[in-house]
Amino acid sequence: MADQSATPPEPQAITVHEQSRQLELAFSDGAVFRIPFELLRIYSPSAEVQGHGPGQEVLQTGKRQVMLTQLEPVGHYAIRPTFSDGHDSGLYTWAYLYELGRDQDALWRAYEQRLAEAGIERDAPMGQRPSGGHGCSSR
Repeated sequence: MADQSATPPEPQAITVHEQSRQLELAFSDGAVFRIPFELLRIYSPSAEVQGHGPGQEVLQTGKRQVMLTQLEPVGHYAIRPTFSDGHDSGLYTWAYLYELGRDQDALWRAYEQRLAEAGIERDAPMGQRPSGGHGCSSR
């Protein structure tokens, strides 16, 4: 994770590329990242995805075709995307977006490993879980 004592780079430009399904961010330190919408969605910082504590993460599937339908600024520190599957509760800080962009290769590998360990296909609908699977119950 990013060093919280240092001031994180801030985005200088944010571009939504609908056709390629990527969010492009150009940061103040010169870094430019193109983050797939799917990666943004499966690593949403919301409690709905991350759970309410360690080990409570909810493995996201069926998000390959997800689109961004809205991108709302939150103060001067974050954005709140709305995805085509209705998910809109994640606040993505500049530091978190930077981490997602910088670490996306490792994040994809970790995601693929979690899918393999769970015996779930990447494109499986969210409701489809092998017997004995764990998920956070919704209220």
